[in-house]
Amino acid sequence: MDKVKRLVAERSVVIFSKSSCCLSYAVNILFGELGVNPLVYEIDQDPDCREIEKALMRLGCNAPVPAVFIGGKLVGSTNEIMSHHLSGDLTKMLVQSHALNKY
Repeated sequence: MDKVKRLVAERSVVIFSKSSCCLSYAVNILFGELGVNPLVYEIDQDPDCREIEKALMRLGCNAPVPAVFIGGKLVGSTNEIMSHHLSGDLTKMLVQSHALNKY
């Protein structure tokens, strides 16, 4: 849990991902296309992968990956991110967290 909290505190946008997860890939591409440079943490490349998954679930993630944090707060997984993107709220969150400049 400490590793997750530390990583989330370090950057405006953190995506916990698995290198083999197509949904993680789609979320990473979306942020890249929006001009955001998130910290993408591939949990399957960490020896503590299971502990990180458990920590993410305890924090409220429905699925362990992708788990997206913006401004230190859990936003959610793919469904929540896409819903926020379609409504325009994702861009607002990114601007408020200083991960994206207003345009």
